[in-house]
Amino acid sequence: MRLFYDLTAMPYLLVALACGLVVALFAGALVLASIRRSRATSTFGDPALVSKLESFDAAGRRALKGVLLVIALVSAFLALARPQWGRGTKLVPATNLDVVIVLDYSKSMYARDVAPSRIARAKAEVSKLTRELPGARFGAVAFAGEPMSFPLTSDSAAIGQFFRQLEPNDMPVGGTAIARALERARELLARDPKSKEHVRVIVLVTDGEDLEGDPVAVAHNAAEEKTRIDVVQIGGRAPEPVPDVGPDGKVTGIRRDEEGKPLTTELSAEGEAQLAEIAKATGGAIVRAERGETGIDEVARGLKRMMREELAERVETAFDEEYMWPLGAAVLLLIVEGLVPEAPLPKLPSGVLAMPSRTGRIRPEKREKKSSAEGKKRRKTA
Repeated sequence: MRLFYDLTAMPYLLVALACGLVVALFAGALVLASIRRSRATSTFGDPALVSKLESFDAAGRRALKGVLLVIALVSAFLALARPQWGRGTKLVPATNLDVVIVLDYSKSMYARDVAPSRIARAKAEVSKLTRELPGARFGAVAFAGEPMSFPLTSDSAAIGQFFRQLEPNDMPVGGTAIARALERARELLARDPKSKEHVRVIVLVTDGEDLEGDPVAVAHNAAEEKTRIDVVQIGGRAPEPVPDVGPDGKVTGIRRDEEGKPLTTELSAEGEAQLAEIAKATGGAIVRAERGETGIDEVARGLKRMMREELAERVETAFDEEYMWPLGAAVLLLIVEGLVPEAPLPKLPSGVLAMPSRTGRIRPEKREKKSSAEGKKRRKTA
């Protein structure tokens, strides 16, 4: 048996204490009334002599009525707590998981500190992630300066195909617009009618910082919608040269600036702080890639663990409401208390018939008068 309210929680504990205080005050008031009655009797005269003037001692009945009232009040408060009794078990279905993968397609993702390249390794690990989470739905956002998206679907192969067919060279606008990409991910979740009932996670995979928008503000908006953002940070502060990749996907050399100097990619301290704030704002995790890895595998392990432990199908005890029993007991006790008199009902003198006159029978007073008149008549006749 359990109470519907968790009485260990502070608000409900205060309610329980208040109810106990009310019962205690009520019982104390009854005891105080009995003490004052005894003192009044002592003030009137000797209690032994006063008791001889009473036709009946109602102290016992008054005590019984008081006990009935206190028990009825306790039963009413117990019904208010909504007790429940286990009637068996029920199967709780698994909660669905919606994951939107936001993958950076800026040209710096061509860097080869992760073999064969950051973008190639990221696409392979994202495809693996979607296959290893059966039952989850996935959406996709590929971004550089502008985002491109794919709506939520249960077809993990479609997500893998979306990412595989794109290359950083295909993005129409260069740059790293993280804020726009996260905003697009929020829109994908908001447009799907089923997503409101699911657990929502955005996985951001990037090697840069947003110098145009405010991704932290977008993350705070996502947190208000109970959407978590996990961040995979690829690359660090060590400069990494950016290969020059042709339309056929072959490396033709190192990208250079207008002065002919090699272009490198590295994440500044401000960029690392920005990515950490994005994850922190939503209660998500931030994974910093180690040398030769992207870190997507670690996020995948966390999502699999969540689906297995937190969102998995489980068996729970089913409870039935049983408040009607203490409530019925309270009502019954109040009825009994009202029917119990403080003194026995008065008894009529023997031989007296107290019947209404409209029945045709004679009232007791009239019978006495008639008897007296008949006696006088007999005496005169005699």
